[in-house]
Amino acid sequence: MKRSLAILGTTILAIATAVAAQDPPAKSGTKKTGGHAVAGSAARGKLIFEQKCAICHFADKAEKKIGPGLKGISKRRTFTVNGNKVTTESLTKWIETGDSQMPGMKDLLDAAQIRDVVAYVKTL
Repeated sequence: MKRSLAILGTTILAIATAVAAQDPPAKSGTKKTGGHAVAGSAARGKLIFEQKCAICHFADKAEKKIGPGLKGISKRRTFTVNGNKVTTESLTKWIETGDSQMPGMKDLLDAAQIRDVVAYVKTL
């Protein structure tokens, strides 16, 4: 009987240790804190860019495709088409609403996807 209890105790201890050693659950990349959205994911933004934006924009060149190439846009700190400052807010607005040279994308991309694209474009 004592031997069975010892084996049972050891088994329970081993299971408890294994459960405690497991990785914590993955955290969501789109958390909100205090009403403010957290920055997007550049990795997800790259995939979205390749699907929706690369038709008109180069990511790896500053040369014009249909729209301007975006390589180095953060280092330039200004948009080539109008000279306005490149900020998270200005990139977001430009992608959402567009202008006479670019269609707005808010009907094609949701807010999280736009945040992800902005995060990616800022890495170029």
